[in-house]
Amino acid sequence: MSKDYPYPIARIGLIGGGQLGRMLVRAAKQLGCTTTVLDPVPDSPAGQIATRQIVAGYHDADQIRELARASDVLTFELENIDAETLAELEREGHAVHPSAAVLKTIQDKLTQKQCLQDNGIPTSRFAAVESPTESQFAGFGYPLVQKARRGGYDGRGVSIMHSPADFAQHLPVPSLIEEFVDADKEIAVLVARSTRGEVVTYPAVEMCFRAGENVLDLLLAPAGISPQTQARAEQIAVETVQALDGVGIFGVEMFVRRDGEVLVNEIAPRTHNSGHHTIEANITDQFEQHLRAILGLPLGSTEALSPAAMVNLLGAPNEQGRPVLRGLEEVLAIPGVCLHLYGKAVTAPFRKMGHITILDHDIASARAKANQVRDTIEIGAENE
Repeated sequence: MSKDYPYPIARIGLIGGGQLGRMLVRAAKQLGCTTTVLDPVPDSPAGQIATRQIVAGYHDADQIRELARASDVLTFELENIDAETLAELEREGHAVHPSAAVLKTIQDKLTQKQCLQDNGIPTSRFAAVESPTESQFAGFGYPLVQKARRGGYDGRGVSIMHSPADFAQHLPVPSLIEEFVDADKEIAVLVARSTRGEVVTYPAVEMCFRAGENVLDLLLAPAGISPQTQARAEQIAVETVQALDGVGIFGVEMFVRRDGEVLVNEIAPRTHNSGHHTIEANITDQFEQHLRAILGLPLGSTEALSPAAMVNLLGAPNEQGRPVLRGLEEVLAIPGVCLHLYGKAVTAPFRKMGHITILDHDIASARAKANQVRDTIEIGAENE
């Protein structure tokens, strides 16, 4: 017999108040949960709609403990946070999902890569580099990708080098270097794993990146891959999350090589940019699914209701200040357009300000509309 759930169903403590947190708070409200958000920015995107916001930094141990006292379960929307305090809270009996151990593994891109290797998960060849030198890079072989071990995201902390002449742009920090994968496609699979051990996957999506910024520019769901590649990608993604003993939703980014081999690139232990389309395009969106997983509730159906394309709305180049939308009416007149703005008070070049999901009966039409959207709408700044 199902147990009784007093209202609110649970008190969610969320570290991080950005756009992922905002969409998670919305899903929490639908599930009958209250939310307390910890973020250093007053009136953060998530804080605007949460039950409460604690204004504090992600490494403020005292305020993270205050968040724990106000919550039944702690979770997070970004990786650059205080894992040590979360580990202490776990030892004291607080629920933290994903766990501090998972977070520590993911925070360091070298330990993340070693975890993949140790568990037989296919990934690209790599080597650790404490103090980068030209001879180390040459000995590893070009082309290569250098990644800072800590702190990188959305293309930051990554340098792609095609020849020894590119060493001048190396990152002078502890890093790992990986072979450059000449991929036919870059895809992602979302995996949810609950406290009960239940696991579900979402259909793979195809990711197209903005040249030069390495920021997701266009997402296509479903990915244009064979059923065999789809099945292989889902299998690898599940094995990856099980190897981590992860609870919650995980974005597993992958390369599909030209010979069809699937390699794991990186893992996000949280809701992910590659899953925003699920709000409209799938029966259960990634944000609700994450909450179901960390609360030990039955996981929802991941069935796709419609093909979809998703475009990130990035701040216009060379503009910073109070946001102004250009082309809004034209975009909203396109059938199938679903607009999400994140409530950020200031725009900056290439800052994520929102996204648009486009639903259509076939993926080619959705992609064509996405290109039209991208060429029409712009988020700039007001003139002073």
